[in-house]
Amino acid sequence: MALSKLSSSSSLSTNILKPLTNSFLLHRPISTDTTPLTIETSVPFTSHQCEAPSRSVETTPKELLSFFRQMATMRRMEIAADSLYKAKLVRGFCHLYDGQEAVAIGMEAGITKKDSIITAYRDHCTFLGRGGTLLEVFSELMGRKDGCSHGKGGSMHFYKKDSGFYGGHGIVGAQIPLGCGLAFAQKYSKDETVTFALYGDGAANQGQLFEALNIAALWDLPAILVCENNHYGMGTAEWRAAKSPSYYKRGDYVPGLKVDGMDALAVKQACKFAKEHALKNGPMILEMDTYRYHGHSMSDPGSTYRTRDEISGVRQERDPIERIRKLILAHDLATEKELKDIEKEVRKEVDDAIAKAKESPMPEPSELFTNVYVKGYGVEVFGADRKEVRGVLP
Repeated sequence: MALSKLSSSSSLSTNILKPLTNSFLLHRPISTDTTPLTIETSVPFTSHQCEAPSRSVETTPKELLSFFRQMATMRRMEIAADSLYKAKLVRGFCHLYDGQEAVAIGMEAGITKKDSIITAYRDHCTFLGRGGTLLEVFSELMGRKDGCSHGKGGSMHFYKKDSGFYGGHGIVGAQIPLGCGLAFAQKYSKDETVTFALYGDGAANQGQLFEALNIAALWDLPAILVCENNHYGMGTAEWRAAKSPSYYKRGDYVPGLKVDGMDALAVKQACKFAKEHALKNGPMILEMDTYRYHGHSMSDPGSTYRTRDEISGVRQERDPIERIRKLILAHDLATEKELKDIEKEVRKEVDDAIAKAKESPMPEPSELFTNVYVKGYGVEVFGADRKEVRGVLP
């Protein structure tokens, strides 16, 4: 039944779903139906050194509507970031995630906020999925105080420790050993959580990946290495850079799984499966077959090493948001108009967040000397005027 019918039920809430954060408030009554649905993934999983999980994924109308809204928010946020960059309100590097939203959303659906995530510099949507706000995103992009890193990290260095998000990292592949370190801490603490360390196909040939994976396998650490394979490392196609582009097999002695990274439900199933495996047996590799619509960064038009037909073909056949839209319509969970209304609400939320971010002040010059050392450990730094300044981490 359509949402207009479902919302009349006395047993249903007046909100569509739990939003990405409490700041994402809804403005219209809509279903929170949790009746189970079983949906088959778009393509089978391909496994290495393990049994593949079932293609049948349990979900609910509430979750599907949540996926739609959250991915629509991410898509609109990244398009807005593109405009802000071109208006020179965002400076430095800026790597956009549009097209890859199903990885961020599906991963969150298969794990909990007690689990840890660490990623590279394409980090805006991962941060939002971890519970960050649009205001924090746009403030950080524009170097303002209200940013998640207080305006000092910029696009590549989002961070949210209280939700287990240990950042975007600008050095290619450097986050992978750090992720295995987080997994070591989790095993040491015996808290039954795991770490997802994300990297791109361009980082898959890094030596530090294999060194970290070796230690993780030796010590059976609960580490899941996730290769977000969007098929281009900067402007280099995977087949030009990798003799074997089957990244899920790269662990050799470590099990791996290839996943349709444009299918949020497949990602959810794979991440849930990988977490269960890692807690019992140690590390695992997930290769997410995904695609980015923008170039590598804002300085890359993204059309010199691939054709526009290729990009439009992926949009038409595999777009993660359109897949969820089709599922919602096919199961009569919402009307086309209701989904359009959600997209209008998302656009307004993004516009409002940008307006607020523009009002946020720039950091004080003294902030140059904070966040250098942990407070209370007796370590000191001195500024140009030789006055003592102690670093304070949030």
